[in-house]
Amino acid sequence: MAEKKTERLLNLVICLLATRRYLSVQQIREAVPGYDSGNEEAFRRMFERDKEELRELGIPLETGSNSHWDDEPGYRIARRDYMLPEITLEPDEAAALGLAARLWQSAPLAGATGSALLKLRAAGVETPESATALDPRIGATEPAFEACLAAARDAQVLRFDYRTSGRSGTETRTVEPWGVVSWKGRWYLVGHDRLRSATRVFRLSRIVGGASPVGEPGAVTRPEGIDLRSMVGRIATGDATTTATVRIRKGTCWEIRRAGKTTEGDNGWDAVELEYGDVERFADQVTGYGADAVVDSPEEARAAVVRRLEALAGVGS
Repeated sequence: MAEKKTERLLNLVICLLATRRYLSVQQIREAVPGYDSGNEEAFRRMFERDKEELRELGIPLETGSNSHWDDEPGYRIARRDYMLPEITLEPDEAAALGLAARLWQSAPLAGATGSALLKLRAAGVETPESATALDPRIGATEPAFEACLAAARDAQVLRFDYRTSGRSGTETRTVEPWGVVSWKGRWYLVGHDRLRSATRVFRLSRIVGGASPVGEPGAVTRPEGIDLRSMVGRIATGDATTTATVRIRKGTCWEIRRAGKTTEGDNGWDAVELEYGDVERFADQVTGYGADAVVDSPEEARAAVVRRLEALAGVGS
């Protein structure tokens, strides 16, 4: 739906909700921004289309008159019919909602998600506020995350340079995306790889330089009944082969402490030695703790964290 049309329909709904009287067509034309066309016939056609669209959306548009002397019917939206019924969420549903909101803070739907939570709270629904000690860390810092998510949503082909594990350099891939999946703190794109003519799973942290849409939206057909999460789970494995040393602030980074061997230090910092198998996944985990965790060695892990912090700094600038 075009932005101007969306704005006009929203203005029309607000106008008809704000009145208890039936408004004539001419009153609506004067009150609603977007109906300022000088052509009467064009305005009438536009208004008729908007009426039908509101009714198709399930908005209860009433037609009536304020008195027997009115020559033509008027319109309004009764609040009693427009209001949603009471909304209740089970504890697990509320927790999932709060966790999803944490994710979308770093994704392109941040504004819409914040608005949805605000509306639920206004309706009296309790949504969880994350406590600091139990703050879930679901990040989406990979440069290609937004493009992959949008392409999967819009069924649009993607093209990107991909760095395969164990190989130097990158290879350009053209992929029909089916979905983006989170698995154990990492993000994956699942889809049909045109270069390989087969189904493939791509780690978003290995996409170099972002991803670009190709062609028109709606060109990709996702297979029926496919389990994307199971596909990712089958390939998202890797044995720990490298030891890293990470400095962490005292009283923080409990997940890192549990995963490795901690040595108490001075000046408010401790040192943790822990093993990892995939440097990109390891960097994703450490980056989530911000200034509370600093990688000292090896250099490949430190460099991977620095890349992510630089990308985050670029997003905020």
